[in-house]
Amino acid sequence: MATLFLVSTPIGNLGDITRRAADTLESVSRILAEDTRRTRTLLNHLELKTPLVSLHSHNEASRRRKVLDWLSSGDDLALVSDAGTPLVSDPGQRIVEAVMEAGFTVVPIPGPSAVLAALVGSGFPGDRFSFLGFVPRKGPDRAEILDRISTSPDTVVLFESPERVTALLDALIENCGPGRPVAVAREITKVYEEFVRGTLVQVREHFEAHAPRGEFVVVVSGRVEPEDTGSVDEGAARALAQALLKEGFSPSRAAREVARRLKLPRNLTYDIVQKVSEDQLDGQSEDRSDDQSETG
Repeated sequence: MATLFLVSTPIGNLGDITRRAADTLESVSRILAEDTRRTRTLLNHLELKTPLVSLHSHNEASRRRKVLDWLSSGDDLALVSDAGTPLVSDPGQRIVEAVMEAGFTVVPIPGPSAVLAALVGSGFPGDRFSFLGFVPRKGPDRAEILDRISTSPDTVVLFESPERVTALLDALIENCGPGRPVAVAREITKVYEEFVRGTLVQVREHFEAHAPRGEFVVVVSGRVEPEDTGSVDEGAARALAQALLKEGFSPSRAAREVARRLKLPRNLTYDIVQKVSEDQLDGQSEDRSDDQSETG
């Protein structure tokens, strides 16, 4: 039965191609490539003439039938992204699902990965981590992801463009606090590879002085809960929560701010802010009821 190979390709340095990946790219009938021009550069380096077929986010659905026809005819295929391991923030997922549903074999050919290279180069724990891809640019989805990063006890790996990496660091400072450790990897495996490590505010200052260029991977250290310092001044926490909510902070953001300012465990401040928020809503409901009674 025909096979679809998911082939990992270099993320910058062409010398990182594995022997097995090169052999696979030579043996298949066609290579499905996100950008055929970029993949052609790799094939020229390997002196291969395997035919290339474009497969990107705009034509993935229409290519599905053709891919299944090729496999049905007994043709082995390879799928590659522009760089690194396919399907990691890249097109191809729908094709792979369709191939599996049709009963064909799917074989990954492991190799370079920007996610793992940045993770192991960050110096942060790699036994438990989350990869969240590109953070949404705006709206509730962005707020949700930023909140998830700020509360995660595990290392978090992100992708970002050079145009938006400083804005991401600003958002992380606001949500995680300026002292959260971070490592920003730039141009991994390329001539100008760079790792910038430090606190969020230190790394932000670096890119204020050095304009961001190239491809970026941002690795954020997991949150470390403050040590229990004994008694907790819940009165101060409630007062601060009330003030922040009146200023228009959302409950989740208010909880983060209370935890940061008073150095309290996040789960405790969430409980306090939630109770304050409920009390305020109850108070507003009672006020409306009293107004209706007076005008009735």
